[in-house]
Amino acid sequence: MTDQHVTDPSIVDVEQYAKEGKEIPAAEKYRIRVDKEHYVVSDPAMTGAQLLALAQKQPVERFSLYQKLKGGETKKVEYSQVVDFRAPGVERFMTLPLDQTEGSAVTGGQCYV
Repeated sequence: MTDQHVTDPSIVDVEQYAKEGKEIPAAEKYRIRVDKEHYVVSDPAMTGAQLLALAQKQPVERFSLYQKLKGGETKKVEYSQVVDFRAPGVERFMTLPLDQTEGSAVTGGQCYV
């Protein structure tokens, strides 16, 4: 489910909380961003493969997933790795197609933000 504007108080905007340096509280739903799209999810944590599937990046094996943290740091998320949206510093996620960019760095301008 994509959603550009959050007005529901039961939805926590993960990116906004991280940018403001606030601790992300437990909530009914979380608004996360993968590339340029926003998604509202009920689970506070998902695997890399689940995030890629949510963003319709399939087959997931043809994409890499990166987590952007507060301060600009990026970390690769493995397919089976669980990412907790309530963890400090989690801002958003970026995908990178493997077939076109193998060997390129995330900072090489190929990553979608």
